[in-house]
Amino acid sequence: MTALIPAAVIAFAAALGAVRGVDVFGAVVDGARDGIKVVLGIFPALAALLTAVYMLRASGALDALTRLLSPLFAAMGLPPETAPLVLLRPVSGSGALAVGSELISRFGPDSAVGRTAAVMLGSTETTFYVIAVYFSAAGIRRTRYAVPAALCADLTGFVMSALAVRLLF
Repeated sequence: MTALIPAAVIAFAAALGAVRGVDVFGAVVDGARDGIKVVLGIFPALAALLTAVYMLRASGALDALTRLLSPLFAAMGLPPETAPLVLLRPVSGSGALAVGSELISRFGPDSAVGRTAAVMLGSTETTFYVIAVYFSAAGIRRTRYAVPAALCADLTGFVMSALAVRLLF
């Protein structure tokens, strides 16, 4: 029954448009054309971002950076094991999900590391992906304060995730 809800919503919108005299098919075609323009506009930034993430992981640079930053993470109250997640999350959602999944399977879902990883995944954003996609789609070339502000928000999310897990579990 719930599988019919999207079809019913689309049928209702089409019927409402037809009753109001809107060329429904023309509107759908125009929307698809605009969607393709957006995809073509954001594709270069998205391809570069995904390539950079893959290169970081494949080269071992992410592991080296993780080892280097572990003492800093421990000083900030973050489990050092979550360092790869903290480094990847602002760049790649799928990469961060893979790292989070690995942490949860290695340490267990009820461990402090597993819970912290899960909360981090839910309370932070893929900052560079969002900025690349949305700013590119809107035609904005200069991000000005958006990147530093978003990274500060991510850092706050990471630290508060660890604190929340410590206080609540």
